[in-house]
Amino acid sequence: MKRLLAFGLAFVVISGAASRTSSFAAEPPPPRFKAIAFDYFVLFDANSVIPEVEKVFPGKGAEFTRMWRTKQFEYGFLRSITNRHADFFKVTENALIYTASMMKLELPPAKREQLLNAYLNLKPWPDTIAALRKLKASGVRIITIANFSQKMLRDNADRAGITDLFDELLSTEVNSTYKPDPRAYALGMERLGLKKEEIIFAAFGGWDAYGAKNFGYTTYWVNRFNLPMEELGIVPDKTSNNMEGLLEFVLGKRD
Repeated sequence: MKRLLAFGLAFVVISGAASRTSSFAAEPPPPRFKAIAFDYFVLFDANSVIPEVEKVFPGKGAEFTRMWRTKQFEYGFLRSITNRHADFFKVTENALIYTASMMKLELPPAKREQLLNAYLNLKPWPDTIAALRKLKASGVRIITIANFSQKMLRDNADRAGITDLFDELLSTEVNSTYKPDPRAYALGMERLGLKKEEIIFAAFGGWDAYGAKNFGYTTYWVNRFNLPMEELGIVPDKTSNNMEGLLEFVLGKRD
C-alpha cells in the first residue's frame, strides 16, 4: 500500500512538472523590439481619397490622386532642404491647388475644402486594426513618425476608432522637420526614451524606408503597392506587402 501511495505521489509530482514545462515551452517568445514607429500610410490607405476625388472630378480620381500625393512628397522634400517648414495640411492644400492647375481643372473653395477633408477621413487598410491590437497585446509600444500634421493624425485615428492603440501620434511638425531628415527619425528615440536598436520603423514609401535605414533604425518596408526597390544603395531589413510579414518579423511565429 505504501509503495502504491509513493508511486502515486511521484506520478503527480512528475506530471505537474511536465505540465509546467509544457506550459513554459508554449509561451511565445518576447518581441524583438520594444517599440514600433509607423508611417501613417502603412496604416491608412492612401488611395481611399479616390472616391471623393472622383465625385469632384469624374473619371479622373486615380490620376488626380497619384499626382496630388506625388506633389505632397515633393513639396515636403523641397521645404525640408530649403528650411521653409509649413503645416503638412497646408502642404497638402498647396499640392492640391498645383495638381488641379496642372490638370487644368477648376477648383473653387467648396471643392477645395471637400477634397482636403478627404485627407481627414482616410480608411484603414483591412489588416491594420487587428495588427495594432496584436502589437499592443504583446507589450510593444506603438507610435507614428509621420509628416502628417497633428490634426491629420488625430482626426483619422479618431474616426477609425484606434486612437487608444497608440502610445503617441507623433508628427514631425514638433521639431519643424519632414522625413527623410534624420532629425525627424530621431524624434522616435527622444519621445520613447529608447535606443535606436530597440525601435523598428515601418515604412510605406521606398524613400522612407531608405531614410529610416540610413538613420540606423531596423526598417521594415510594408510595400502596399508592390513597387520596385529604390536604387539608392540601401535596402530595408525586410519587406512584404501586408502587415502579416511585419508581425512575424517583430513578434515571431505565434499561434
